[in-house]
Amino acid sequence: MRMNYDRQLEVLHTELIEMGALCEQAIARTYEVLMQGSQRSAQEIMQKDAAIDAKEREIENLCLRVILQQQPVAGDLRKVSAALKMITDMERIGDQAADIAEIVKTTGLGEPDSSIRLGDMAKETADMVSRSIDAYVKQDLNIAKKVIASDDIVDQLFDEVKKELLIGIRSGVITDAQSMDYLMIAKYYERIGDHATNIAEWVVFSITGQHKGE
Repeated sequence: MRMNYDRQLEVLHTELIEMGALCEQAIARTYEVLMQGSQRSAQEIMQKDAAIDAKEREIENLCLRVILQQQPVAGDLRKVSAALKMITDMERIGDQAADIAEIVKTTGLGEPDSSIRLGDMAKETADMVSRSIDAYVKQDLNIAKKVIASDDIVDQLFDEVKKELLIGIRSGVITDAQSMDYLMIAKYYERIGDHATNIAEWVVFSITGQHKGE
């Protein structure tokens, strides 16, 4: 019985890593879509979003089976509970990466002017997602806490991008329509940063039993 239980937990760990990798790839592709207008990358993001949705359902079913069949306690229960929370945030990251790709694809947005730091937002959020998954894989509190701290950087970049867009409109660098599209993309990146933070907070919970919201 214990051997089967350990095997299920190992599968859960592997599935979470695979879902995390899909999220990392999707968010990394948004940078290519945004900065290079890559239609191929946009299509890849859509495909990865579908794969992330499917992976979420698989992991959710696995977690429920573990809880019902094995009735885990203490540390194991925390890991399973954290996994259920994490996959929701991962699924939203996939959705928002797809939303960014859809905006670029349908509007034909080109690379933003160098005065608008959307590219920096894209890189910072991609790094947060990558490190949040790394924190889970390594069960590393230090990495998780650094991800949580990085959310302030993304929030600050979001505020700067909003100001830069306003200056861009006034100077004629971008149109009103473009500014709205760029602002929506920036908002999606800001939300992705929030989801990466949530993942890191659930990693902390899985290790310590303490969650920021408690």
